Amino acid sequence: MATSRNGENEGVDLAMGADGRTALRARESRSAAAALAGRGALVTGASSGIGRAVALRLAEAGASVLATGRNHDSLARLAKEADELDLNVHHQAADITRSADRAFLVHAARGKLPNLAIVVHSAGLYHRGPIAETSLAELDRLLDVTVRASYALTRTLLPDLIAATGDVVFINSTQGLTAGPEVGAYAAAKQALRAVADSLRAEVAADGVRVCSVFPGRTATPMQQQIFAAEGRRWSADDLVDPDDIAVAVTTAVTLPPRTTVTEMVVRPTRRLDPPPRPVC
Repeated sequence: MATSRNGENEGVDLAMGADGRTALRARESRSAAAALAGRGALVTGASSGIGRAVALRLAEAGASVLATGRNHDSLARLAKEADELDLNVHHQAADITRSADRAFLVHAARGKLPNLAIVVHSAGLYHRGPIAETSLAELDRLLDVTVRASYALTRTLLPDLIAATGDVVFINSTQGLTAGPEVGAYAAAKQALRAVADSLRAEVAADGVRVCSVFPGRTATPMQQQIFAAEGRRWSADDLVDPDDIAVAVTTAVTLPPRTTVTEMVVRPTRRLDPPPRPVC
């Protein structure tokens, strides 16, 4: 069995060198329309992977971003990269499973961001193992990180989001749609997160708040590298969705006209992956 925390590993570039990525970002930033100018965005799980990519893309679209996660050093590198691109990205390390950290984070978001209008929940925890070998403590930990923390943070920030007629985006997983073997606990947390999003959407639509669930398939993140290793697969980032692809999808959803809502997006690799090798007995 294996467990991994999304947004806690050091951000790594899986496709090109850091200098090349920064130069590409600079060109894109100069040509991007400031569709989110004047709006603030809080992105959790921004230490690496999808959350990191979303933070940069939202900033490129003109938003003032507060990136959070547990890895302070990774967040500082993200803020430095953003500064080099003349993007407005603040960072604040926090463990959103802790009520005191959440309270401090909310205070920081309200203080640093004008018009807090976007919350992207990208923090998460992965666990692989059969139900017979997955403890209730592990299930509780998955629910705490994936569901309870997002629920609590969203609940606290709802007045801000309603005032701004804003957006809430939940980065889920295709396991949040249909569960496979040996991921029962992980899938249970992700499907519970989908239920939170669906209920919230129905509750706040009349206030003009949009709620979107994104269900990425296999994505080339540091966490996915660990999953591949646990499955005995050969790592090939080119065969997977890039985190920036998810970030583009999220940015598209939150920059649509207010009259239009993207409720759910499923984003998968174009090529079907081969099954993991069978263990040799």
